Amino acid sequence: MKCDAAAISTLPSRPLCAADKSHMKPYFISLLSDATLSSFFILATISLAHATTQPTSEPLIQPSNLVYTGAFRLPEGSTNQTTFEYSGDGLAYNPANNSLFITGHMWYQETAEISIPKIIDSTDINSLTTATILQPLTDALEGRRTSVNPTDPNGQNIGGYLVYNGKLIISVYSYYDGSGTQSASHFVRPLSLSTTGQVTGPFRVGTQYPGFVSGYMSQIPADWQPLLGGPALTGNCCLNIISEQSSGPSVSVFDPSQLTNGTTVTATPLVGYPFSNPLSAWGTQNDLFNGSTQITGVVFPAGTRSVLFFGRQGTGPFCYGIGAPTSPPPSGECYDPANSSKGDHAYPYVYQVWAYDADDLLKVKQGIEPEYDVKPYAVWTLNLPFSNNTGQQLLSGAAYDPSTNQIFITQDCVDTSCGPVIDVLQITGLSANSSTPSAPSNVQVQ
Repeated sequence: MKCDAAAISTLPSRPLCAADKSHMKPYFISLLSDATLSSFFILATISLAHATTQPTSEPLIQPSNLVYTGAFRLPEGSTNQTTFEYSGDGLAYNPANNSLFITGHMWYQETAEISIPKIIDSTDINSLTTATILQPLTDALEGRRTSVNPTDPNGQNIGGYLVYNGKLIISVYSYYDGSGTQSASHFVRPLSLSTTGQVTGPFRVGTQYPGFVSGYMSQIPADWQPLLGGPALTGNCCLNIISEQSSGPSVSVFDPSQLTNGTTVTATPLVGYPFSNPLSAWGTQNDLFNGSTQITGVVFPAGTRSVLFFGRQGTGPFCYGIGAPTSPPPSGECYDPANSSKGDHAYPYVYQVWAYDADDLLKVKQGIEPEYDVKPYAVWTLNLPFSNNTGQQLLSGAAYDPSTNQIFITQDCVDTSCGPVIDVLQITGLSANSSTPSAPSNVQVQ
């Protein structure tokens, strides 16, 4: 006789199975003591419970799980080139120094490393502490930024940073690539900004147009790396010349350690929206994507299956033209007291989170569905205590510290002279999904 799991669950602990009378073979299990059997089942239950704790069953972050804990200021510079006012894109956490890499004034596209001071929760910006500069603003790419698109007469901007294996990974995008000629996006350099002559790149990441990968970056939690096929994410969204770009948040998985001698690095798209398959229609009023959408940061918090994108969304009627401060606006113009420039308008604007389920990204990796069929499981407004001085509600980067479960966000133009502050969100209130494991049907006790 062999006892299957169903039989085991219906019999007393001792004797568990009677002797097989046809063969007169006693089962060792009948000789075990009650204490031994109890220990056996406890160990089996623990083992089974551990086995069922898979990354794909980890919890999803909801708005209530992101708790604002405070902010800090950045030091003022004496000139435009030494200031963080009107800051450019990019933010990365450096665990070696408990610090952040950040971009200074957008005109100069220089990089600095700043400390993370005491976090103060106050609605009075003057009560906040100020970061210390650990490495001053420097041309981290040593004049090579434009090499991602050398024939482009328009600007090339830093899109993101990633600290990986003792190196600083820097991505660059073409601000207005009217000819669609950008051919590469990523560089590698030492973490010490004073070290020169060791910048490598640019490298092409994947086979898509570089606008899909040339911005924000984040490491993938260790338990998700084998499933998604790499240690890091890189992406971008919503750049000028939208017919070339992703019409919604895009992200691909890649291995930064491959950024060495070759010119092209393998990357697998996990989410992204070509112009023919947008997340939502470009010229419409909605909370997913339109011409006013800007997404400038991504984080993938450990112990969850949430991939969070940070940016801003226009929530009002969409309009293309010159922004006007009065409503109704003059004929041919758009009501937008926050932005008078000619372009895309959808006033009012909000800070926003686009939350994606990594299980859905895994389906793309497995070839089950295309990257443009993936939709966020939730989007929500990110309420911050300080308001953008211009009302445009701009963010320029996000970074994640896995040791504290904190997310850092660069909130643009809320301090003196359009300086940024760094907001800090604490991930809290999560518990791993758990269920009582059922007895496996293929267990046999002999």
